[in-house]
Amino acid sequence: MADKYDVIVVGAGPGGMTAALYAARANLNVLVLDRGPYGGQMNNTDAIDNYPGFTEIKGPELSQKMYDTLMKFEPDYKYGNVQTVALDGNEKVIKTDDDHEYRAPILIIATGSDHRHLGVPGEEEYSGKGVSYCAVCDAAFFKDEDVTVIGGGDSAIEEGIYLAQLAKSLTVVHRRDELRAQPTLQKRAFANKKMKFVWNAQTEEIVGDGNRVTSIKYRDKETGEGKELPTAGVFIYVGVLPQTAPFKELGILDDQGWIVTDDHMKTKVPGIFALGDVREKDLRQIANAVGEGSVAGQAAYNYYQDLKDRN
Repeated sequence: MADKYDVIVVGAGPGGMTAALYAARANLNVLVLDRGPYGGQMNNTDAIDNYPGFTEIKGPELSQKMYDTLMKFEPDYKYGNVQTVALDGNEKVIKTDDDHEYRAPILIIATGSDHRHLGVPGEEEYSGKGVSYCAVCDAAFFKDEDVTVIGGGDSAIEEGIYLAQLAKSLTVVHRRDELRAQPTLQKRAFANKKMKFVWNAQTEEIVGDGNRVTSIKYRDKETGEGKELPTAGVFIYVGVLPQTAPFKELGILDDQGWIVTDDHMKTKVPGIFALGDVREKDLRQIANAVGEGSVAGQAAYNYYQDLKDRN
């Protein structure tokens, strides 16, 4: 027997919680379904200083405030790892890893993306303590410090240029002997006097003092020599992975696995919306996830009303 709702929101990051808030506030019967703690990647952020209304706030604290606001409107909130989504007429049928089934005419996908990790010692230990995956989020905490960017693509170089505005110095550590970033970004990076480059370097460990990052260890791929680079922060840009595996059969993904939507967060399947970091876009921030969540929540309400009128 399936549990039935008007709207199911998969993902409880800032965007998902906002979409659920708008839908529940419009008196729809809403389920929020997530595989982990509400707040998503906000919980891994020590301090947030670019979200309007707060000069600075801890990531877990902002997550709690958003959750408390959402729960005022009494949606259901359940933990579950979505395995499959199928279509049955107007209904979207969601199955989780515990074999539970949920149904609703409206599905809002807010599962986000994960930064590809290096998988080296110290990376997880110092996440939020000098290891970051977002310069726009964390650059201000490294003002006048020596910092490191690992990667050589567009994101690594673009974010490195941004970081260099505040940092004392910035070293780009790349495993190849040339950058993969577009030529215009390379030209800007090479012209920046604060930016240095270490080539053919395989990062092997992120080192710290128990509280903060102090250096990285890497191996020169040409000579085999192990080296150490002092640094106060490590910004890792080796790829981003959309969390869209359960939605592959719906035909709403592009060839890179991102969900394609219009400006109203609608996918090409009626009644399925997507928002936040699960979409291909340039900026992945709390503020624009919240904005997209409000758009998706309102669009879902409009769809529900249209569906009711047709029936």
